[in-house]
Amino acid sequence: MPARENYAEGRFYSDKRTDIETLFDHEVAMQKDEISYSLKDNRIIGGVIPHAGHVFCAHQAVHFFEIVRESGQRFDTVVVVAPNHTGMGRSPMSIDSHTQWQSPLGVIDVDMELAHELALPFNEEAQRFEHSAEVILPFIQHFIGGKVTFLPINMLEQSYRNASSLAMLLKSAADKLNRKILLVASSDFTHFKSSKVGYELDSMALEPLLQFDLEEFEHRVRTMHISICGYGPIMTLLDFAKRVAPEAKVEVLKRGHSGEVYPSAEVVDYVSMMAYY
Repeated sequence: MPARENYAEGRFYSDKRTDIETLFDHEVAMQKDEISYSLKDNRIIGGVIPHAGHVFCAHQAVHFFEIVRESGQRFDTVVVVAPNHTGMGRSPMSIDSHTQWQSPLGVIDVDMELAHELALPFNEEAQRFEHSAEVILPFIQHFIGGKVTFLPINMLEQSYRNASSLAMLLKSAADKLNRKILLVASSDFTHFKSSKVGYELDSMALEPLLQFDLEEFEHRVRTMHISICGYGPIMTLLDFAKRVAPEAKVEVLKRGHSGEVYPSAEVVDYVSMMAYY
């Protein structure tokens, strides 16, 4: 089967390798003094990464990926759990059936052995017009590279129950196959509010999240109508982190919003985070 056909290329990110790599390298150079390099000495489990256009979200995303690169830690597979924005695919959680994905930085193999071990349904439709995993792939290729493989999981029905179930499946499958995985939760935070209101809403969501109180996090997202589009993937990451290491910690690396790039009365918020022990 040929590599998955890209949907977001030329929309959310450049179709030219040099443009992407120049942007990433520029962001790292500009923010070196703000990046928490001391975290590289911990064992990294995964992180929360925004999935907006690169010019908007690289400011936050490079914090996580630069720490991973500088840590020198090696991973077999980067698993990206991403939300479903289109409603396509029907399956509550699914995996794309293509054996390779691609970006202007090259082709990457999908870890089909891990995919089959998870026993989730395969569904091409869920990823056909979905950007939330695709835009993260160039970060993986640029900052991690090597022989790492990739596994995108699409989450249509976001709930603590599904997140916990997926985390359990990932832990069991990784242990059985002796896979060292880096788990990435793809999510933007509050959408289309003023920067002040968005910051306040996100802070209300982050409070229980930083304490690993995932049920309270879900409760606040739903009852306070906080438009964090990948709250299910975020819960998957933190539930998985506690299964890997009961002493796991999570830390906010960088917060910001789209108005910092193009000024606007209503912005989309971006937060990068790291789970480690």
